[in-house]
Amino acid sequence: MPHVLVLNASYEPLGVVSVRRALILLLNDKAVSLESTGALMRSATHAIPAPSVVRLKRFVRVPYRSAVPLTRRALFARDGGRCAYCGGVATSVDHVIPRSRGGQHAWDNVVAACRSCNHIKADRQVAELGWRLRHQPGPPSGLAWRIIGTGHRDPRWLPYLQPYGADDALARIEGRSA
Repeated sequence: MPHVLVLNASYEPLGVVSVRRALILLLNDKAVSLESTGALMRSATHAIPAPSVVRLKRFVRVPYRSAVPLTRRALFARDGGRCAYCGGVATSVDHVIPRSRGGQHAWDNVVAACRSCNHIKADRQVAELGWRLRHQPGPPSGLAWRIIGTGHRDPRWLPYLQPYGADDALARIEGRSA
């Protein structure tokens, strides 16, 4: 099922919801559609274009969160779905300093890895194997990462995410996946 970008009344990105949830917001007159997919959603009495971007009519105060939550999906988005050791397709999460040796589950110690590299590395440190990281892990920054980190992306969202660092985030993702 497609996903919809939800913007605050101030056009600040809030999150990503399902088309069903976005339609409920539209039908309850809580949001307006800014972009649509072109497909029509039909009921017995209505035909509404399926939204791609909606903006809430009333401003919603969101508590300030400085850090992007560390999730598997956000980690794979940050690393472009590529192994931090060999550049292959990543399928697992690896701790650079293993947790068994005191490493933390934090952005600067977690990378995406392919199954083979993760298996070979096991509970050893990178220096013990003579390996090098393709990039230094660190926390992503910017409001756009909250959206991009969900793993759902739509080209129609880009104009609404650009003021919040989407270009930097997407360049980081695409640069690593090449």
